[in-house]
Amino acid sequence: MIRFSKSLTERTVNWRLARLFSSAMAVASASALLPLSVYAQMTLPAPAAAPAQDQDAPVNVSAEQMTGRPDRQVNLDRDVEVVKGPTTIKSDKAEYRIIQDEVEATGHVWMRRLQDQYTGDHAEMNMGTGAGYVSSPTYLIGKNGGRGKAERIDFISDDQALVTQGTYSTCEAPDPDWYLRANTMDLDSGRDVGTVHGGLLYFKDVPILAAPWMSFALSGERKSGVLPPTIGATSTGGFELAVPYYFNLAPNYDLTLVPKYIARRGLQMGAETRYMGDTYNGSLNAEGIQDRVTGTGRYSLSSRHSQSLAPGLSMSWNLNKASDNDYASDFSHSITGSTTRLLPRTATLSYVSTYWNLVARVSKYQLLQDVNAPIVKPYDRVPQLTFNGTRYDVGGFDVDTVADFTRFSSGALVGGDRAYLTQSVSYPIVRPGYFITPKVTLDATSYKLNNLAPGQQTNLTRTVPTLSLDSGLIFERESDLLGRSMTQTLEPRLFYVRTPYRDQTKLPIFDSGLADFNFAQIFSENRFVGHDRISDANQLTAAVTSRLIEENGLERLRATVGQRYYFADPKVDLTSTSTTATTTTSSGSLGSKSDLLLALGGQITREFSTDNTVQYSETLRQMVRSNFGIRWQPAPKRVLNLQYRLDRTYVNPYTGVLDPLKQVDMSGQWPLSQRIYAVGRINYSIPDRTVAEGLLGLEYKADCWVFRVVAQRIPTSSTKASTGFFFQLELNGFSQIGSNPMDAIKSSVPGYQKVNLPDSTPGNNF
Repeated sequence: MIRFSKSLTERTVNWRLARLFSSAMAVASASALLPLSVYAQMTLPAPAAAPAQDQDAPVNVSAEQMTGRPDRQVNLDRDVEVVKGPTTIKSDKAEYRIIQDEVEATGHVWMRRLQDQYTGDHAEMNMGTGAGYVSSPTYLIGKNGGRGKAERIDFISDDQALVTQGTYSTCEAPDPDWYLRANTMDLDSGRDVGTVHGGLLYFKDVPILAAPWMSFALSGERKSGVLPPTIGATSTGGFELAVPYYFNLAPNYDLTLVPKYIARRGLQMGAETRYMGDTYNGSLNAEGIQDRVTGTGRYSLSSRHSQSLAPGLSMSWNLNKASDNDYASDFSHSITGSTTRLLPRTATLSYVSTYWNLVARVSKYQLLQDVNAPIVKPYDRVPQLTFNGTRYDVGGFDVDTVADFTRFSSGALVGGDRAYLTQSVSYPIVRPGYFITPKVTLDATSYKLNNLAPGQQTNLTRTVPTLSLDSGLIFERESDLLGRSMTQTLEPRLFYVRTPYRDQTKLPIFDSGLADFNFAQIFSENRFVGHDRISDANQLTAAVTSRLIEENGLERLRATVGQRYYFADPKVDLTSTSTTATTTTSSGSLGSKSDLLLALGGQITREFSTDNTVQYSETLRQMVRSNFGIRWQPAPKRVLNLQYRLDRTYVNPYTGVLDPLKQVDMSGQWPLSQRIYAVGRINYSIPDRTVAEGLLGLEYKADCWVFRVVAQRIPTSSTKASTGFFFQLELNGFSQIGSNPMDAIKSSVPGYQKVNLPDSTPGNNF
């Protein structure tokens, strides 16, 4: 029975169909032509499964004219529309053959399934089996904007489809700058696998990457396959080409093999495996090469692992090894890797409870020595046991306990066991407008030494009490900055420390050094780091901070000045004679007060921010250390940074000697035209008149791709530097071909924003 409704020019038929409308079109629309092997190295969450069609859902059909028999065949003509659930089909004509359960649409076929769309000349579909085809289709994937066309898409079943002569691109233009063309694509949503045969990637109509066979995951999950090659060049190795291959061995572990051809040195083989479980995760990296330059086999190994053994109990390790001293400088492409001289080998076992934790650790190091600037290898800790316990507000008191036992070993040097117990009790009094915190600390340390000269004492002890009093006030008033209402604070703070002198010249120095002199350190009880030295102190630190705070709580500007006053000169030092007091004190008699610390910084306006710190010696009447920095970021993807750094106490890490530092650091990102952006950084050493570090690059941004070329110079030792060149073609939503310079750019240019991401307003609204 056919029911007419509305007018003679619009007739609607509703059937309660017995079988499910085919979902094969949804399978193709969600995954057709998307070659996800280029993302195999990434871990992406699977998309939510499409809702299943209700078999009893009605099919709504409308057309200007209907003919036929409702028990056998219905013919629809002009402005045809067939709707069932999330699926809509429109065409000039359509025919539904009820006995065969088939739908055939012809003439300007338009289909929509969930977020995806198709157009074509002709389509047939068996609504029961899901078999059918679409001829001359175009498609649009709603989730990622992927689109393309094909000669034909055949639907084998509800979860299998075959695409013939298909293309894929994320470019919106009718004639895309880049696209992937494949002879055939087999899509099997049941197994979540797609297979490409005869794939070829085109850029500007020029083939740049061939993939005769490639498989990928339809859902975006990891899938084994060849990853895009990386291309670059360095001054130490020449031209470099790497073609990684990814193995998706299991849902929780994988393997990437990285053969890399280095023109001057030969073929380097690398491998990385990652694994994870409910209670553990880790990675293993290895690479090796028969170096033509040195004529030797060279390699590096790295393993990281962390695991939860039981509630509160965990273990971890970090193991690293290199074949020789120059491996990192010859083969690393980052400033961090190139300058790494200590490779840790650490294993840790820890237990964490509510109020305490216990850590057992073994630490050793491989030292990559620079023959022109040798340094001393740190002591191995075999083992170290540390206990920390803290309770807050026990009758108003805070109680903290630290106990540590460490066995230090360093070959023929003096070594031995060190054990200490540090107990502190404080009573914080915090009220609106002020705070007072008295604190008492007692430290007891013992040593049992070996490798001593005859007659030297092997057992040594030290007991040191410390009393401190921290206090501060907070005043507020209404103010304004550049016409905006602000709250201005005035926060004076006094910190007093009293520690009696203990002769420690006979104690070894296993892990101690003089702490950096800054605002955090002047409010600490001990001017040394490590535990081999505890400074005597009878001193008062005075500081005052003023802040401008907006009504929403945003701190717009902060200014601080602080200084430490010594009532008695500290005697404890890293050696038997006091030599460092003159570098941190000034004015009047020796030790009367420290250098003056000043700081000024904040996001002054939406475009302008600054950060400045100064350590000024009143005795020498000069700046000992200073850092002046400004950032101007008037708009997204436009930023200029300028920084000046002075450090008269700088110790060169390569030579280990005092080497005053004066550097100017300039970096930025700026558009040269609507599509071309420049990025760069220059770190210039004024005394040496050389560029210590440098980066210069250009980015060309098209509608659906970005091309980057970047050159970077990084120091690799006290006498050598390496220059690297990066080339990358990024196809939006698809792949990155070439070396990835983004880590180098982001670390070199503060405030950098990717040119192919939506604009984001820098800073905070002002």
